[in-house]
Amino acid sequence: MNSNKLELGKVRFRALEPDDIDLLYDWENNAEIWDVSNTLEPFSKYILAKYIKDSQRDIYEAKEMRLIIETLGGKAVGAIDLFDFDPFHFRAGVGILIHDEKDRKLGYATDALELLCNYSDSYLRLHQLYANITEDNIASVQLFTANGFELCGTKKDWRNTQDGWKAELMFQKIL
Repeated sequence: MNSNKLELGKVRFRALEPDDIDLLYDWENNAEIWDVSNTLEPFSKYILAKYIKDSQRDIYEAKEMRLIIETLGGKAVGAIDLFDFDPFHFRAGVGILIHDEKDRKLGYATDALELLCNYSDSYLRLHQLYANITEDNIASVQLFTANGFELCGTKKDWRNTQDGWKAELMFQKIL
């Protein structure tokens, strides 16, 4: 991790900006990924603008943090989240999105997840991270296991999706 920036390999992180409203509107309202994010309805620009404004709050207050993943050239390719932040147990959940198919399988998610783990350990002093992934999301299972997350549980018939009931796998990484 570059000591001056939140940067590693092919990516860097930056905070949400008001100009990200159209980007978030496109990403959050893409129904093709709603199963992954547990989304059931579209988001308005008003709600997203409020979310961006509220994202400036400290993780200890908001209990979550979203960062934009961008290439070193400045192109936003996705987002990475810490959610369900627990300051007593020093843990948080992780969510990641590389939105466009053409930007996937280029190493951005791998670098972003490693960078987030480093940041969570070095700066936030977290003890562990976890991720909940449906059993059929092979790319995410491979991403998290390749980054040192271990399968620690299976919740059977946990998610009711358009394709039927799916098990949710829980992965954990002690930092």
